[in-house]
Formats: sequence, structure tokens, C-alpha cells
Amino acid sequence: MKIFHSTGHVIGGSLLIAGTSIGVGMLAMPVATGAGGFLPSVLTYLICWIFMISTALLIVEVSLSMPPDTSFISMGERLLGPAGKAIFWVTYLFLFLAVMIAHIVGGGAVLFDIFGESGLPASIWTVLYLIPIAAIVYFGTQVVDRINMVLISGVILSYLAFIAVSYGYVNTSLLTHMDWNKAWIALPILFTAFTFQVILPTLMTYMKRDVRKVRLAIFIGASIPLVVYLVWELLILGILPHQALSDAAAAGKNAVEPLKYYVQSPALNAIGKAFAFFAMTTSFVPLALSFFDFMADGLKMKKKGTNKTLLILTIFLFPLVVALIYPNIFLVALGYAGGVSCAFLFGLMPPLMAWICRYMKHYPRDRRQLPGGKPLLMFLMLFALLILAGEVLQHLIS
Repeated sequence: MKIFHSTGHVIGGSLLIAGTSIGVGMLAMPVATGAGGFLPSVLTYLICWIFMISTALLIVEVSLSMPPDTSFISMGERLLGPAGKAIFWVTYLFLFLAVMIAHIVGGGAVLFDIFGESGLPASIWTVLYLIPIAAIVYFGTQVVDRINMVLISGVILSYLAFIAVSYGYVNTSLLTHMDWNKAWIALPILFTAFTFQVILPTLMTYMKRDVRKVRLAIFIGASIPLVVYLVWELLILGILPHQALSDAAAAGKNAVEPLKYYVQSPALNAIGKAFAFFAMTTSFVPLALSFFDFMADGLKMKKKGTNKTLLILTIFLFPLVVALIYPNIFLVALGYAGGVSCAFLFGLMPPLMAWICRYMKHYPRDRRQLPGGKPLLMFLMLFALLILAGEVLQHLIS
């Protein structure tokens, strides 16, 4: 029984990490990486995977120096003071808003792709996509849990069905395209797709701060999306020419929309649309609920009565307005989320906080979870800063 219970914790933690990672970013990754080609994209996936595991281990290290149940923002406050808390809070807010906008734009586009022949404009489908999501969040976690089980089942079944139907359409010659100069521009979106660090403080509590189990859960949980993403990447890049993916990127489209122009298979197109809907919505529901709780805590508002309605309007209205004004902002929003917020919060901050714990506060060495000392921490911080600067400069120049 002890072995089963221990294994259950690791499996549960691994699935929690995997579930947090897999979501809307999956629909954007082949579009973002298509110009670079399959092999260059595999390398960028592996770089992001290694980087995110490294920073995750550093967050575990920092957590061990904090009281139990210390949130990520509280870690920033303890190590960087009130200014650190303010910066973390604003960056989290920016992250939530950017990813909310991406979900609303992407979800509306998926519904329009499915029901576009009805004659209703895309903006109406964007609103229609959002209304039930807002209602689900309003009625709380019990409703979210039940609906999320249905959505997760839909993701798994549609993903497996897509593999079964699409592999026969893969043209291996398309996988030989390589443009290494364009491979790196996808890194900000890949950051979003591999982000799970936000749940690590919760995971530490769930696994009773058993570091060995947490490390194993991080490795397994981060590896699941890596495998899922690579299979997805192979199928999409093996079916769609790289120019089609570049055109989709320029138009701010997801990876499923161009399929109907290159594969004359009603079954594959229907499955692709179903997968896009389930993948988008499965990550949107818990994201919106987390944003709801985040704003309630930050604004010190009780989630009841008029306050609850105001909170719902607060988290949904601004992203909806942006989505309606800029309907092609899907990839841009995800790029900002990964290249700015994720690069700062989960790329730059973990090695910086670990540096403070190790070399300024001189916490015990036995808490360290990542070898390499100062050179590795400096490399991780530099890499995150390059992603951050690259994303900002890319949009300033364009």
C-alpha cells in the first residue's frame, strides 16, 4: 500500500504538470516553428524542455528555503522585498491578460471555422465562445471540475483520432526543410507551451515537500508534453508546406485552420477542428478560474454578490474588447505571454532567487537542486534576458 500511495503521488503530480503545460500553445507551435523546419524545431523544443526543467528545479530549491504553502509571488516578496512583490504581481497580471486574449481570439476563430457557413461574422462567434466560459467560472470550481473532465476526455480522444487518421497524409519530404535562422523566433511561444512552474508551490504541498518525488514528477510531467508536442509537430509539418505555415503565422492563425486547404479529408478536418476546440477550451477554463481567484485576492474582493459580477467583468471584458479589435492577435498575444511574462517569471526569476538564496543569504547547500554553480545560474539568466529582449525588439521593429 505504501508503494502504491507513493507512486500515486508521483503520477498525480506528473499529470498535474503535464495538464498545466498542454493547452493553447500546442495549436500555435507548428505555425511558429514551421518556417524553421522539423529538425530545427525539435532542437528548440529540447532546449525549452531542458531550460524549463532547470528553472523548475530552482523553484523547488527556493521553496525549500520558505515556509510551507508559500506562493510564488510571496517568494519574490521575501527575497526581493515589496518591489519584488509588485513586479511579480504586475507581470502575472500581464501574463493572465495576454493568455486570456489568445484564448478568446483562438476560441472564436475555432467556432467560426466550424460554423462559419451559418453566415454569422467572426466577432459574434468570439462572443458566443466566451459567454459559456464566463458562466462556468461564475458558478465556481465544482462546475469547472465536472466540465473539465469532459474537456480533457475530448482532448485525449480527438488527439488520438487525429494521429490515427493523419499519419497516412504525412509527406516525409516536407520534413527535410530546414532554415536555422528562423528556428529561434518560436522560442517565446514554446516558453508558453512548456510553462508549468506556477503550480510548483502547490505541488510541493501536495507531495509533502518530498524532493525526490517532486523531482521525478517534474521530469515525467515535463516529458509528457514534449512527446505529445513532437508527435503533433511531425504530423502538422509533414502535412502542411512550410509556406502554408508561414502564411498562417502572418495571418495569426492556428495550426489546424490551413488543413482544409491541403487535405481533402472531411474526417481529418472535422477531427482537427474538434481537437482545436477541446485543446483551446480545456486550458481556457482553469486559466479563467485562476485569473478570477488572482484578481479577487489582489483586489481583496469577496467572491459573492455584486463583487462576483464585477470580478467576472474585470477578467473577461478587457480581453474581449482587445480580441474584437485585433482578431489576428492570437500568435502575438502568445508571443508576449511567453517572451515577456514567462521569460521573466519562470526564466529569469528562478535563477535570480536561487542566486540570492545561495550566495547572499547562504542557505544550506543540501537544499540545492541544480548543479553548475554560478556559471549555470548566470547562463540561465542570460538566456531568459535574450528571449525577453528579442521578443520586445521584434515587435518594436515590426
